[in-house]
Amino acid sequence: MARVLFHIDLNAFFASAEELRHPEYKDKPMAVGSLSSRGVLSTANYAARALGIHSAMPVFQAKQLYPDLIIVPGDHAYYRKLSGDFFRLLRRYSPMLEPVSIDECFLDVTDTIRRYRRPLDLAVAIQTAVYEELGLRCSIGVAPNRFLAKMASDMRKPMGITVLRKSEVPVKLWPMDIGSMVGIGKKTVPLLRREGIDTIGELADPVHEQAVRRILGKNALSMIARARGNGSDKLEFSSTHKSVSVSRTLNVDIYTLEEALSFARDLCRELVRRLQKDGQKGMLVSVVFRDVDFRNKVRSRSLDRYTNQFEPVYEAVQSIVEQNFESAGYRHMGVTMGSLQNAEHIMEQPTIFEPVQDTARDVVNLLNRKFDQSVFTTAGDLLRSKADSTAGLSGETKQKEGKDEQQ
Repeated sequence: MARVLFHIDLNAFFASAEELRHPEYKDKPMAVGSLSSRGVLSTANYAARALGIHSAMPVFQAKQLYPDLIIVPGDHAYYRKLSGDFFRLLRRYSPMLEPVSIDECFLDVTDTIRRYRRPLDLAVAIQTAVYEELGLRCSIGVAPNRFLAKMASDMRKPMGITVLRKSEVPVKLWPMDIGSMVGIGKKTVPLLRREGIDTIGELADPVHEQAVRRILGKNALSMIARARGNGSDKLEFSSTHKSVSVSRTLNVDIYTLEEALSFARDLCRELVRRLQKDGQKGMLVSVVFRDVDFRNKVRSRSLDRYTNQFEPVYEAVQSIVEQNFESAGYRHMGVTMGSLQNAEHIMEQPTIFEPVQDTARDVVNLLNRKFDQSVFTTAGDLLRSKADSTAGLSGETKQKEGKDEQQ
């Protein structure tokens, strides 16, 4: 049976959050961003969007379009609290939740949806609860895999619910502009258009496969597969709600993979230090990227075992960064460890491929190898040696007494 995934996206989240505590802003063009004329907007409400104002637009340009535009400075602590409330509400419907950014997530509802008479009743129930309990509007995409669910949620905003089945891909997905495809960056779109690839359907067409391979490189096959309606249905989610995070906004934007990996390495060292200080180990590693247009994405990976050591953490982070890096530039990065457990309560079980370790003897053998002679021994071996010597002496004494009796 195919899995049922929801992609749930809060509509104009920052702007909607500000309207909650400033009802007087509703229905007035309003944006969240820098108050400086040299700054940029992080988002705009729908009244402003109707005037052509959008996220990542320079403030001076937005003011030219509408001089009376209300601009509110961002309050990220407030947004994070609302985001936490949003995710907690959704976990009432399914524990299998993967955050993608502060205002969107995937939710696996394969089991939950069976309890509803009509499949879309669950989506309506979630959308209604988010609005009535939090005052926030959201769009929901329903599909059998992550890519289609994300594309579906973007099709109707605000407060839309869209189902996208694989059988509907040729009709609903392929006519869409190539620039609307998740994973295709702004700088890549003109390169594809030059090859006559203007729609998602043309990217999926085998006729253009060689051109797509040349332009997208190692990502070509996965993007072609997505355009044809295929993709992963697996979510990465924490079994606990606790996590440890380290994130920083850069003074200078990052544009190369080498810079991103170097920055990620520093973040991992700090993350591991905090985990060890708190006596915690985790299994779910996540990386958050914020690009120069203030768009966020989160990618996660589950480890084979609990850890708070640098090597396995950085290895996972390195793989995530290498697979998701885009040269458009990043202004903020963060790493998170989820699915935490107290390190003292974790029983490390050796696999069938690992020999059972005698820790004390292993340490002694290692030290003796360093000195190239048997300088150290364990207390147990010393006691056994003493016992053997005593037994040997006792045996010699008994042999001598036996000989004396015979004489």
